[in-house]
Amino acid sequence: MPGMTSTALVTGGSRGIGRAVVDRLAAAGHRVVFTYARDKVAADEVVARWPGTVAVRADQTSLSCLDAMFGPVQDGLDILVNNAAVIVPAAIADVTSEEFDRAMTANTKVPLLAIGRAAALMRDGGRIVNISTLNTVSPAPGNVLYCASKGALEQVTAVAARELGPRGITVNTVSPGATDTDLLRANNSAEELELSARWSALGRLGRPDDVAAVVSFLTTPEAGWLTGQNIRATGGLLF
Repeated sequence: MPGMTSTALVTGGSRGIGRAVVDRLAAAGHRVVFTYARDKVAADEVVARWPGTVAVRADQTSLSCLDAMFGPVQDGLDILVNNAAVIVPAAIADVTSEEFDRAMTANTKVPLLAIGRAAALMRDGGRIVNISTLNTVSPAPGNVLYCASKGALEQVTAVAARELGPRGITVNTVSPGATDTDLLRANNSAEELELSARWSALGRLGRPDDVAAVVSFLTTPEAGWLTGQNIRATGGLLF
């Protein structure tokens, strides 16, 4: 976008994959606004690393987060990365209505509504990237809410790509495999992590920057012919 500073909005940008995405986009010269749910210390570290970035506290389990996250980008938007998510482990027989609502709000409803708001602010030729998971094609017991909510988000991507395509706005999904983040380690045993590394064609867990590199590419002009796609950034995870 010649002659202007482009603006990116990244949800869940204080840690893990989101933080790596913020690093990539800020290093590329974008003005980055990112959200975080609770960890202000981590958010402040990102702002200190990239002066000019803006951290917004916004808990994605509540729809009130939308006003907060879009407040700083009312002057225009070029990139939206829907990264923030929650994992609510539960067997199907044990799922409660409250747990269902929490997972679907954070992982599907807020990203969907965010795309709608972003479209009204986004300049033609903009970029939207939704972060899903390999779990939608490799589901595990006890993971129904995460799989269902992320599977729905993948369908949102497909429809949004069609609706926004006439304006040159691309919409894609990136589905990471086992990526070494706090979230992964909090929800998997050491044995499961070791097994995931062995199943990768590259023989290791992914790193946040591995995924961020793919996301970053999708925000560039060179990726303008890619839309409606689900790119599985898994290190060749084999089953």
